[in-house]
Amino acid sequence: MSRDATEPGRGLSRRGFLFGGAAAGAGAAVALGVDRALASEPRATLDATGLNGARTVDFHGAHQAGIATPIASHATYVALDLHGDTDRDALRRMMRVLSDDAARLMAGTGALADTEPELATVPAALTVTFGFGPEAVRRGGGDAAAPAWLGPLPAFDIDALEDRWSGGDVLLLVSADDAVTVAHAVRMLLKDSRSFASVRWRQDGFRRAYGSEVSGTTMRNLFGQVDGTTNPEPGTSAFDDVVWTSDPGWLAGGTSLVLRRIRLDLDVWDEVDPVARSFAVGRRISDGAPLTGTREADEPNFEATTAAGNTVISPVAHIARSRPVDPREVIFRRGYNYDVPPTGDAVSESGLLFASFQADVDAQFTPIQRRLAEGDLLNTWTTPIGSAVFAIPPGCQAGGYVGQTLLD
Repeated sequence: MSRDATEPGRGLSRRGFLFGGAAAGAGAAVALGVDRALASEPRATLDATGLNGARTVDFHGAHQAGIATPIASHATYVALDLHGDTDRDALRRMMRVLSDDAARLMAGTGALADTEPELATVPAALTVTFGFGPEAVRRGGGDAAAPAWLGPLPAFDIDALEDRWSGGDVLLLVSADDAVTVAHAVRMLLKDSRSFASVRWRQDGFRRAYGSEVSGTTMRNLFGQVDGTTNPEPGTSAFDDVVWTSDPGWLAGGTSLVLRRIRLDLDVWDEVDPVARSFAVGRRISDGAPLTGTREADEPNFEATTAAGNTVISPVAHIARSRPVDPREVIFRRGYNYDVPPTGDAVSESGLLFASFQADVDAQFTPIQRRLAEGDLLNTWTTPIGSAVFAIPPGCQAGGYVGQTLLD
């Protein structure tokens, strides 16, 4: 639940704590949106929360924040490689410290060893989410503790994966509506993890700034494409079935994350007119409506034909390839754009950080990606260059820490 950091008795005591000095002590194309039968009209509602920087999100709970939480404008994904001597006990100590850091920072309070506590007083709906790769699970609970889907995805012909964007033992996912808040939180978490692990990679993403569009507006990627239509809605039973694992064991109430870094060839995409772009996607670029409909939420009609007898939506259009064959093939997406300095004569080096949450990677994500890799028109302009899979443990209660179900 979100709270206002300026609530009476919260903001003042927190500032007193900080200024008193205590805080300074110790298919590539799947990345472009997977269409499914769970279509619903995006709910556009005006926000009236006051100063956005004061908004807080609870760290503690049955599930980790940053998944069902309303998506923020900025996100940083950091993968850590554990040091060789970081065993189960050391991993437990690390997660205790990082969980405490995250709880304080998300509440708008500096971490215990925060040297810039003044930067923590604007949480801007900050969330911190932790994940474990195969090696962290092995060290924490043994090979038997790892779910069958935890590991590299199958090789796809469209992939051109680079080690600098792939794999990792521990994931830190930090998001907020303020880039300064994200940068400060990431730095604090890395300072407190460096005795246990080193940075493998860091990926920064962005969406429209908070307040630029009404809440519920589907994001656009840097192709200009409406990206994320038909996502399951948090708070519904359909969402719970898609995202949270119910399997007994340490991961119960958790989920999985697939992160794919997708390079978008914008310089070549520039050569394609809006009609051809819409044909490749199966939706109008202008408003996201399927080529057989008038609104974004309209259900695509894959059987509709033109006067010449061809289907209106090509069988190799993105939405045709990504639609479920099995009812289980549903995922929850939280994508971000990235844009970094280009090299050579290129105008841009841009793409999508595709993040997909689902209870079972093998049953839900992989079949969709396999079909897209085999034949999707958008593959002409997209290349997956990074890939990682993480187990996302359940949340924790006050006094506990994320990963406790595995490590205790």
